Amino acid sequence: MSRYFLAAAGASLIASCASNGVADRPLTKASGDYWFDGAQATLADRKALQANKGPAKNVILFVADGMDPTTVAAARIYDGQTRGEDGEENLLSFERFPALAMSKTYNTDTQTPDSAGTMSAMTTGYKTKAAIIALDNTVKERGDCASALKAKAATFIEKAEQAGLSTGVVSTARLTHATPAANYAHAPDRDWESDAKVPAGAAQLGCKDIASQLIDFSYGDGVDLAMGGGRTNFIPETVADPENTNLKGMRKDGRNLVDEWKAKSSAHSFVWNKAQFDAVDPATDPRVLGLFEPSHMQYEADRKTGSDGEPSLEEMTRKAIEILSRNEKGFVLVVEAGRVDHAHHDGNAARALHDAQEFSQAIAAARSMTDEKDTLIIATADHGHTLTFAGYPLKGNNILGVATTVAKYDFAGDGIARAADGKKYTTLGYANGPGAVFKKGADLSDGRPEPTNAEATELDFKQPSLVPMGDETHGGQDVTIYASGPNAYLFSGVVEQNYIFHVIVDALGLGSR
Repeated sequence: MSRYFLAAAGASLIASCASNGVADRPLTKASGDYWFDGAQATLADRKALQANKGPAKNVILFVADGMDPTTVAAARIYDGQTRGEDGEENLLSFERFPALAMSKTYNTDTQTPDSAGTMSAMTTGYKTKAAIIALDNTVKERGDCASALKAKAATFIEKAEQAGLSTGVVSTARLTHATPAANYAHAPDRDWESDAKVPAGAAQLGCKDIASQLIDFSYGDGVDLAMGGGRTNFIPETVADPENTNLKGMRKDGRNLVDEWKAKSSAHSFVWNKAQFDAVDPATDPRVLGLFEPSHMQYEADRKTGSDGEPSLEEMTRKAIEILSRNEKGFVLVVEAGRVDHAHHDGNAARALHDAQEFSQAIAAARSMTDEKDTLIIATADHGHTLTFAGYPLKGNNILGVATTVAKYDFAGDGIARAADGKKYTTLGYANGPGAVFKKGADLSDGRPEPTNAEATELDFKQPSLVPMGDETHGGQDVTIYASGPNAYLFSGVVEQNYIFHVIVDALGLGSR
């Protein structure tokens, strides 16, 4: 284990305990030694840290869309519980990174942000308006093409390509969705994913759709690798989807962007299922476009694993690093767990936590495949959600289940927590969303529905919410930045979200403008 990974147990804990004369004492949770001596080990590891002041050869930016601190805490417990542990002592892979800061996520025109403005801040160094893709704040408003043409802000992917580095973008969302798009495209409206969505007047002025900008990317030798969902935005409305033949593409301009990608060189390949993905040989130095679904990729909990299925986020991350690391100059890779956000919008904590767990595993894989001496890894989120974590549940209680409680709050004498209405409730909930009525056709004349533990722990369960809404909303809270490697020490305190860009380009020596 790297010295930049903080160990709460294992060898470092044992060594620390021995040095304090307590090696012969059992580290039991009952006695408290487990936590006391674990803190001593963490302190020793922290004191041994030395700032890595660069330079970085490689940078990997991991973004879990919508993963606020509450989601991280719940995912940490969920991850541990899937291995039969209580979960509370667990750490996700990125929580072992030595440096962290809090990121202020507001857009320049909204308190509660959207993914376009927040990701654009990270990729360009400029905070901007909601729904805007990689433009500075001089863009007048959403959809204003004329001002957008003068407001383009260079992304670190563009800078990296100009410097001769390899670049890649990986996402479980559509590749044209806001977060991945902000790496390679510039648009005054995040919805302009294909030409079919670009108004005629904007097209006449010269504004381009997002999918075409990935294929036409003119910096360096172009983006080397892009994998995610969103096939329909790349193929014409006259062409059938390769997997769902009853479904056709979205494009009205007749361009088949998949064919254009393959025509770039003999090294450019297109894959759309797991078998084709597995067949990609990094040793051949390929340039890969992977589009594994017509729209977003599947949630990790629902993902098909056979040859006709699709790769996991961890698998895509591994493949991307194997390919991009062939460049001796280095690489920049952006990896998004896009569907954490989508599950939250659906009020479905189970799928959100499962995808957050996969995000952690992808980061662990990246750290194992790279050297912290020359690779800066940043893990963060673009914004938060309204997930709540409350109710005095007992330690080790199923994080997705009905809350248990201590005797003081056990009003019915059965170990189950109850609210003022006398009904059970779940540990996790949402401030707003579709779970305000979680049973279709429920009789509300007797107050809110009461979940059973069996219902609450089902994959499809929508956590109860306070304010009824068709979709749960984003939250405006700060999110955490976790970092390891060159320049990681520069993350501390509370920073504006666009600061991430400046740390990245400084680590790579790319210049801020």
